[in-house]
Amino acid sequence: MLAGVSIDYYTRLEQGRERRPSDQVVGALARALCLDSDAVDHLYELARPRSARTADDRVDARVRRLMECWTMAPAYVVNRRLDVLATNRLGAALIDGLKHPGNLLRLTFLDPASRDFYLDWEQEARYKVAYVRAAMGSDVDDPALVELVRELSAASEDFRVMWARHDVWPKSRACERMYRPEVGEMVLHLDAFAVNGAPGQELVVFQAEPGSPSERALIELAHLSAARHTRSA
Repeated sequence: MLAGVSIDYYTRLEQGRERRPSDQVVGALARALCLDSDAVDHLYELARPRSARTADDRVDARVRRLMECWTMAPAYVVNRRLDVLATNRLGAALIDGLKHPGNLLRLTFLDPASRDFYLDWEQEARYKVAYVRAAMGSDVDDPALVELVRELSAASEDFRVMWARHDVWPKSRACERMYRPEVGEMVLHLDAFAVNGAPGQELVVFQAEPGSPSERALIELAHLSAARHTRSA
């Protein structure tokens, strides 16, 4: 009633028997459901037919060189499934010792130590699940994503509950609290940038407030990482 569509039409939408609703109908449903802006964008994407996006997990050498220039800023490149495709030395040091460093969803839900690493674990877990929902759009039948969801659903009740919520949040800026036993707590600001020419890739960079305890912790972590690298060379 609030959206101005019939029960029969709305039922057909929910059941997938009507796949091409107009923008006016989508907008009316979004208003009736009181969706936020991220969810509205996601709803329009689901309703609009488009060709499948081709993803390439190769990271351009120039992007790698750029990350390596940031000696005091952890950075990595991820795809839509949150696979970690490349990282600089400090980015690797940030998640060193955690299980499943190649995928941030597995790291979060399958490694118990992640609950000590992410000081706001539940919030971080929900954000990561919502990010993947938003990033994948209507490509939910991607074989690699299907397998990842199946694996995590079988292993983690928390993931099953969060995935079933269908939350979306295309995180491009946030503040995260992390803990490393070598240096203590760090409050880091995250910025994510789309990598031009590489569909689905994002460059994620962490920074600490200048002069803060978190910046001193990052500097100490960088020194420890450099020392380990020198010893192994």
